[in-house]
Amino acid sequence: MALQWGDIQFGTREDDPNRFILVQRNFVHRQLTTPKNRKSRRVDMSKQLRAVLLKLRDERLFSAFAAGRDSILNDFVFPSPEGQVLDPDNLFHRYFLPVLTKSGLRRIRLHDLRHTFGSLLIQDGATLAYVKEQMGHSSIQVTVDIYGHLVPGANVAFVDRLDETPKAGAKETQTDANRTQTPDFGGEEESPQVVDSNWWRRLDSNQRPTDYES
Repeated sequence: MALQWGDIQFGTREDDPNRFILVQRNFVHRQLTTPKNRKSRRVDMSKQLRAVLLKLRDERLFSAFAAGRDSILNDFVFPSPEGQVLDPDNLFHRYFLPVLTKSGLRRIRLHDLRHTFGSLLIQDGATLAYVKEQMGHSSIQVTVDIYGHLVPGANVAFVDRLDETPKAGAKETQTDANRTQTPDFGGEEESPQVVDSNWWRRLDSNQRPTDYES
């Protein structure tokens, strides 16, 4: 809800690994706040998402230039009709629920899309450490508690490996799942803090006509 164009780094080309969304504010109880753990984080963008957002950014840039503006850095990516923060209730009831019905999907919350993101990352082979950073969990213990059961090949596959004859000179390895971590009894529900929306460092890939890509 609080995402602004200045929070997005598109990189210089499609295969540039430096493409991400900077999550540095949240919108809760009608207020702009910090994220849950009070820390900003980078969430990597897929190539497909980058292409979709680039197209939308170009449309917004052309509209801004036509209106005599030279920047959309502070504009919300998904604004209300008045250009302000989008009302979550309106989004959920007017748009999200109809999309679920049309798609034949059961009713879920907007927040459940976050869990879908984390689950699919793990099922595709992402490490728990990477998922922790992408989700913004305060500790890897939170990630393990929520998503550990989704790690591919878990359980019986590991005990089967004990039957294999060790290779000469093989070194012991250690996975993210069995590293000792300090438990975080606060879970994900850490209290956000209200902040000034001008507090944060801005990215500059959405500012001048020469910066946007066709």
